[in-house]
Amino acid sequence: MNQKALLEIKKADVGANIGQEEGYKMVTAFREAFPEAVPGHFIGRNILEKILNQPGCVGISFRKGLNEAGEEHLVYTGVDADGHDIFTFSVVTPAGDVEVKDGIVADKTIWDWDLLFPPKTTTTTTKTQS
Repeated sequence: MNQKALLEIKKADVGANIGQEEGYKMVTAFREAFPEAVPGHFIGRNILEKILNQPGCVGISFRKGLNEAGEEHLVYTGVDADGHDIFTFSVVTPAGDVEVKDGIVADKTIWDWDLLFPPKTTTTTTKTQS
């Protein structure tokens, strides 16, 4: 799907399962073309769920950034149906008051080759006699 077609669909529908084979080909091609680049990022489920659970959130935007040490990282935020980052949102308290809360702007990914691409191992099962 090209970029123009992606812009015409609902934000919550962006993304698709490309399958293991296609994913492997894409990752391998990137690693061969850019062997010194950050290989990828791992992000835990908890922060993703917190972002997606913000009122009006339909997806997550990931942007490349540099940390204090000059290392590549991802900065990620929730996005609403209009494509705007969720930097603040309103909630109604049990007392009926409206409070403005800060949206989540997240970082702290892991980009270790061994975690992202663990070495393939062959396991064998052996039976023991009693």
